[in-house]
Parts: sequence; structure tokens; C-alpha cells
Amino acid sequence: MRFSALVLSSMAPALIAAHGKIAVVQGDAGGNGTAIGIQGGIIPGPGRNKVTEPDTTVFGKVNIATDGLGKTQGQGKNTVAMVANTMAQSGSTLPQVSDGGMITGTFHIVTTDGAGPVSAMIDPTGTGAFSTGVKAAVMQDVPGNKGNIKANGQVPRSLEYIGLQARSLFKRAANVNKDFPIAVQVPAGTTCSGTAGGQSNVCFMKIANANKAGPFGGVIAFQMSNGAATPVAGTGAAAGTGAAAGTGATTGTGATTGAAAGTAGTAGTAAAAGTAGTASTKGTKAGKAGAAAAGTGATAKRFTA
Repeated sequence: MRFSALVLSSMAPALIAAHGKIAVVQGDAGGNGTAIGIQGGIIPGPGRNKVTEPDTTVFGKVNIATDGLGKTQGQGKNTVAMVANTMAQSGSTLPQVSDGGMITGTFHIVTTDGAGPVSAMIDPTGTGAFSTGVKAAVMQDVPGNKGNIKANGQVPRSLEYIGLQARSLFKRAANVNKDFPIAVQVPAGTTCSGTAGGQSNVCFMKIANANKAGPFGGVIAFQMSNGAATPVAGTGAAAGTGAAAGTGATTGTGATTGAAAGTAGTAGTAAAAGTAGTASTKGTKAGKAGAAAAGTGATAKRFTA
């Protein structure tokens, strides 16, 4: 008898498929998003498990403070780069949260063994390092009894819970296809330093239950509103500075006693020849033109009237 119990216990994780996902979230200061790995409307609500479960994130351990972003049946291992996909579905502004504010949203229960309660953990680095993260308080939880719920959305009592677990050992969980509100408070003083989806100042929040058949839930990206929607700056080429234009020689003005030649301006590349000075009414000769070479033009000789 003991051997049979051990066999059944070891079979449970392989046979049970706990599925519940974060369909959409909003920040109390604006913006919206969804969990990494969510594929949107292409995944049906009702139907056979194999068509309703592909974008549900499953984590490796029941401890909420465990590193990693989980994986889905449809796309495999979740990555930071996939935040760009969530933004393509939800818009260019991630959920924005005020200091001590809230993340609210919709938790979609796919099957009877994909329910609440859930826990939440914040990774300020936006990398999936939840083992060194900060616990967040779940203010509005997902209904369920140790991760189980009845197909009609009602929370099972203790005996019903035992029955659901026993049933799920030999038959896959029934489809629920129901949405429930969820709210998580972000601790005051939270700062974000991650980079994801072309945005900086990003935090990750992991929301998951402790069902050994999963655990399941999802990871969302958000920003604190005082660092809102900060795009990662691209490094563009600096504008080239054009060479300074060469200045031609100043026109010489004929003096009463003789016309002095204009002085050639300093060239950018090479100065144009200076224009010859114009003789005054008393000057007998005009000043000579400045030399064409770069630098200062030659000064004309001085003549007396």
C-alpha cells in the first residue's frame, strides 16, 4: 500500500497540468501590459487543454523567491527579450506605478487545477533575479484552495479539494475559462534598474501560486511613474563639423599719405587673394593686393603723396 502511494505521488507532477495566467495588467499611474509569453487572442478560452494551455507560464519551483522567468508549452523558455512582444500587443507604455501604488489586472484560470491563492515577488533589476527580490503584498487574490477550483468557478471545500486532486491523477483537469481580478501593492521606495523592450528603469513582478503541479502564473514588466517610459537612447553618429571658411583679404583703403594694402584673412584651407586697395583722391598708387597664400596677405608699400 505504501509503495502504491509513493508511485501515485511520483506520477502526479507528470499527469497534472496546472494552468492559470496573467491576461492583462495596469499600473495605477497609467500604462498596461501582459505577462511574458502570452500570445493573445490566438489562444482560445474554452476547448481541449492542449489548445488552451500553450501560453500559460509554468515555473520550476513552488518557492516564489526562485530565479527565472518560467516557460510555456508554446514558446519554451521565457526571456527578457520577449517583453518587446508583450508591448507589441499592449502598447508602447508599460504599466506605470506610483510610489507605494498598485498593479491591478485580470488572472485567467484555464483549468480546475490552475487557481489561487497566489504570491508576488519583485525583481528591481528586471532580469529574473527573484531570489534577491522584494516580496509584494497581494491585496486582491485569486480564488482557490491550494491551487484548485471547481469547473463552475467555485472554491472547493476540503473534501472536494481532495476529490479534485485524486481525480486529476488519472484525468486531466477540466476547463474553467474564467477571469478574476487581482491587485498587488508595490512597496514604497521601489526603484527599477532593468532594461527591456527598448525601455530603461524596468522592474519585473512574478505572480504565481504554490501548486506543485506547476507552479503557474506569469512575469510582468513595469516601471515606477517617476521613471516613466524611458526609452533606451540609441548612440547616433555625431554630426560632422564643417571646415571654417577661409576669409579673403580686407580691401585696402588709400590713405592721405598713401594707400595701405589690405591684410589677407586667415584661410580655412587657403585664403583667397586679397583685393587690391583703392587709392584715395590724394594717393598716387593703390595698395597692392594681398598674397593668395594661406595666412596673412602681404602689406602694400607706403607711398607719399
